[in-house]
Amino acid sequence: MDLHLKDKVVVVTGAAGIKGSIGETIVQSLANEGAIPVIVCRNDRGYVYEKELKDKGIDALFIKTDLTKPEQIEAAAKMIGEKYGRIDALINNVGVNDGAGLEDSIEAFMNSLQLNLVSFFAMSKYCLPYIKKVKGNILNIGSKVALTGQGKTSGYAASKGGVLGLTREWAVDLIKESIRVNAIIIAESWTPAYDTWIKTLENGEEKLQSIVKKIPLENRMTTPQEIADTCLFAISDRSSHTTGQFITVDGGYVHLDRSLLTE
Repeated sequence: MDLHLKDKVVVVTGAAGIKGSIGETIVQSLANEGAIPVIVCRNDRGYVYEKELKDKGIDALFIKTDLTKPEQIEAAAKMIGEKYGRIDALINNVGVNDGAGLEDSIEAFMNSLQLNLVSFFAMSKYCLPYIKKVKGNILNIGSKVALTGQGKTSGYAASKGGVLGLTREWAVDLIKESIRVNAIIIAESWTPAYDTWIKTLENGEEKLQSIVKKIPLENRMTTPQEIADTCLFAISDRSSHTTGQFITVDGGYVHLDRSLLTE
């Protein structure tokens, strides 16, 4: 299916992660569809990804940006607008499950909100004039933690709950502009960061197997590519009448009856 993403300007935040991370996988998938990926992230790895894409003849842009700094976000949006004149889709992907819990400081909690929630608001606010020009759309990357809780991560849970709230709020705000706003909800996805976390645990392999057994569909983790594929469909005109929705890509982890999980 042609997603009609060729030459579309798609901004992805937090997309200069390690190869195989969700943001990086989204960027590569966009490039494969002929889109113009714009990476907004603080990691210098973005320069490498930009060069790799350009060496393949793909128009791409990396803007080094600290997404906890609204003034840097505003400057990034302006740079995109000046270069391309429009934004066809914004994917708010940045997120760190930083473990800021009830026992941590108010400052740690606020820092978590700044990165994981306020950056979504700031990016959407400053990109919106360029999104409006072409009736583009916004896609927010959410987490099961907003729906299930996790423990010891109040900042991240509050942020991801806020992301879902903003998704519905913006869908209402922008419906008269024909701008769609949706969210992808992720549960257990095998990313480099997840692999690193498992390796820090004394009983990592045992913990991993206990998690995998709880994923109803095929008892396996969601791949970053499966998430990227769903993202691309959601921002494309193939989902042109879908807005205000939470699209869960998790093998049934959050919503399906646990009675399915029999040995």
